[in-house]
Amino acid sequence: MPANTTTLSSTSTASAGVVFTDETLRKTAALVADAYRPVWTGASGEESSGEAVARHLEATAALLDKDGWIRAYDYSSDWTKGIEAGDEDSMTVKDMLKSLLRMARDSVGTDPRRTLRTALRHVGEGSPHGDTDTDTVASEVLDLLIKAHTGSCDARAVPWSERLHRTHADINALLAAGARFARTYGARFARTYGPTAPSC
Repeated sequence: MPANTTTLSSTSTASAGVVFTDETLRKTAALVADAYRPVWTGASGEESSGEAVARHLEATAALLDKDGWIRAYDYSSDWTKGIEAGDEDSMTVKDMLKSLLRMARDSVGTDPRRTLRTALRHVGEGSPHGDTDTDTVASEVLDLLIKAHTGSCDARAVPWSERLHRTHADINALLAAGARFARTYGARFARTYGPTAPSC
């Protein structure tokens, strides 16, 4: 593979249709330099290092490789299920509780797959590899990568990930590019980086 491309994680079995080049990363760095607010600062007001954001993105890829990626959740089947909660006068309290628990279990589902957004959030909520700040910054980095990749100032990573033709390999390529970008152009570099790009 050429040196100017971002490779997929080793657990990915399919080739990505999307390639993020060094040029895309340079364009992303220019967007970061021209951003109206500091990209590397989360909602806590504290800065996250490029390494911390890279770890969050890599943990997201590992989570999706382990549990599976899904383009978008399908809630449409819920409209046809209907609610079958028992409300007969002859039901015991025990029967009613069983019925409610069964209904709750059915509504939660058992599919472990996650969307890109859900996986990013889960790494930030319950993982030693990230927190809510690294989730926020990682999401911003992915948005900027997609802006640089598509050339559209309105592009965002989550809608990009939900396109019908998107694959798990494409998502891994995006996450790998994000981690590479964070390590190369992280907060320390951003303080001294000078190029500018058109404002989005």
